[in-house]
Amino acid sequence: MIRRALTLLFVGIGLALVLLPGPAAADPGRSPAPAPRAPATVVVALPERAPAPPTPPARPGRPNINVNINGTNPDGSRPATSLIIMLGLTVLSVAPAVLLLCTSFTKIFMVLGITRNALGLTTMPPNQVLAGLALFISLFIMGPTVSAMNEQGVQPYLRGDKTQSQAFEDGVKPLRDFMWRTTRDDEVALMLNLAGEERPRNRDDVELTTLIPAFVLSELRAAMIIGFVIFIPFLLIDMVVSASLMSLGMMMLPPVTVALPFKLLLFVLVNGWGLILTALVASYR
Repeated sequence: MIRRALTLLFVGIGLALVLLPGPAAADPGRSPAPAPRAPATVVVALPERAPAPPTPPARPGRPNINVNINGTNPDGSRPATSLIIMLGLTVLSVAPAVLLLCTSFTKIFMVLGITRNALGLTTMPPNQVLAGLALFISLFIMGPTVSAMNEQGVQPYLRGDKTQSQAFEDGVKPLRDFMWRTTRDDEVALMLNLAGEERPRNRDDVELTTLIPAFVLSELRAAMIIGFVIFIPFLLIDMVVSASLMSLGMMMLPPVTVALPFKLLLFVLVNGWGLILTALVASYR
């Protein structure tokens, strides 16, 4: 039975292969598809032109450099950011010299140092403490002057309302007024004689190179006068203690060691730091 079934299966498969139509027999009336043609090449004949004569090389022009004198932006409204940064770095680099020579810092620091020496204390308070105290007192005294300089010179220049020269002249006027209030005419005359300059008609004609050293000399003179006044009571205490020790026969005992507690007690009782700072601030008003 299995052999007969397999024989019938193979016979059926053979008849099916014979009876199925091929590709050509499926549509005998259809013509084969034409083969694709290659695209035609179009040749355009260009008219012949004569070659252009060679041109001589162009003469190089002068370089164009734009120099902005006032340091403003192209619209002329405000100074350039790069110039502001450069001016800020310049101010920071000269800030220590300006603090020492054009403000009240030198006078205050000298008075505080003389007070420490008058008490007989060599390292206490340390120099850092005295310098910090002198710095903040100087900022307190110079506050109105710095505000006026900012309003009259710095801010108009940043807004583009004034040029560099105008901003400098207007901004330095409050500082000149501050220095003139504490500068003696003798120091100004001394600096004019040393420089060989003629006597100016008024204070506005005095150059800063003459006014600043005259101001520093006046500050040193005032600091030494205040220091002399501070030294007197402490010197009296030293003399009294020394005489007392000599009368008691205690010549081997240092008078400075015995007088130091009395100096500190006197300085604390009279509120010495408050009196000194009050006198210093009042000297600039």
